[in-house]
Amino acid sequence: MTDFVHLHLHTEYSLLDGACSIHKKDEKQETVPLIARAKELGMKAIAITDHGAMYGAINFYKECKAAGIKPIIGCEVYVAARTRFDKNPAFDAERYHLVLLAKNMQGYENLINIVSYANLDGFYVKPRCDMELLERYHEGIIALSACLAGELPRRAAADDYEGARECALRYKAIFGEDYYIELQNHGLEEQMRINPMLIRLAKELDIPLVATNDVHYINREDAEAQKVLMCIQMGKTVEDENRLDFGTDQFYFKSGDEMAALFPGLPQAIENTVRIAEQCNVEFEFHKLSLPKYDVPGGEEPFAYLRARCMEGFVRRYGDHPPEEAMPRMEYELEVIRSMGYVDYFLIVWDFIHFARSAGIPVGPGRGSAAGSIVSYCLTITDVDPLQLGLLFERFLNPERVSMPDIDIDFCYERRQEVIDYVVRKYGDDHVAQIVTFGTMLAKGAIRDVG
Repeated sequence: MTDFVHLHLHTEYSLLDGACSIHKKDEKQETVPLIARAKELGMKAIAITDHGAMYGAINFYKECKAAGIKPIIGCEVYVAARTRFDKNPAFDAERYHLVLLAKNMQGYENLINIVSYANLDGFYVKPRCDMELLERYHEGIIALSACLAGELPRRAAADDYEGARECALRYKAIFGEDYYIELQNHGLEEQMRINPMLIRLAKELDIPLVATNDVHYINREDAEAQKVLMCIQMGKTVEDENRLDFGTDQFYFKSGDEMAALFPGLPQAIENTVRIAEQCNVEFEFHKLSLPKYDVPGGEEPFAYLRARCMEGFVRRYGDHPPEEAMPRMEYELEVIRSMGYVDYFLIVWDFIHFARSAGIPVGPGRGSAAGSIVSYCLTITDVDPLQLGLLFERFLNPERVSMPDIDIDFCYERRQEVIDYVVRKYGDDHVAQIVTFGTMLAKGAIRDVG
């Protein structure tokens, strides 16, 4: 069995394009379909390179680790024809693909920066980065020249050898030894025509070759389903002559032997996939806190400040004759919060809720497990008395089950942006994020869309 690593792969997070699932369809599955196929073929590592986004990276990483396969975190970015700020339809509708793989945590953080700025500054039909971003954030990243939509293959396809040479040198100047010319063979005539030029360039410019398959689905027989998926994305029917068609059924998760057979005279291009995989060693720490610090007025110790706010709220909530169990319960909760390192978290949440109430922005009474906390009640984070309703604090925070506290808060939909703006102003836009949700096609929606 030939050692080979897939370095160009699209999961379902290449929305309505990739069809490699990294989610279990039911509880009976031991692992997700993509990882199961990798294990079946004896692969020791695989990469995720979704189009312009990294939504699937964490789930992919966890599933790979659970199965004993090395996860390689990457992205197939879009590179603007000029700069990411240029958005003239006459010149900037064109964009090029480029595969980026993180070698280490610095590379992962740089990749996040590239993708983020591509969305924030460069979005024009697609999220686009540019050469300036690549130069600024290239450290710790391996670059592959990508598929037929890459700049280098496009110039080769136009029979522009000098332009292709100039392009390859430009990327080599940025990434150095971490730039590879990518070879693909999906049985497409254009690939057969340009591969000799790419091989010649690699030899002339001393740039290593790497063989990839542009994986969009797991099994060969999935090609038809992926074709339908693309039609849904573009709002076209399978009979439409103007729809995007891959042209072959070869964009599947091939074995090492199948890949070696495609490039019989280029064993180094196969071997380089393993070499690249060995260099990519991103390790995530999921239980390490990365919370902003709450700036306590007057430089007071944060826990003392939190306790003082709780005491004020305790008197406000319970008056002069609190229930006998109230104070011991609050002291217990405060000690758990302190020991688990969540003092700043509670102060941050208290702070922006205090802002909202002071500004007359309606705030919900609280829901979920946070309603079981008397500290939340005394800080006016929630308006639910856990003692009166017999709610358990341990459902919210439990030293025996370490996990981040999750406080669900509802703000008036007309003024919630004011709260977000306040948090951004106070803690910086690089310390504030909003979450994304994905809609999935269940049976009814899938039948409607496919039909």
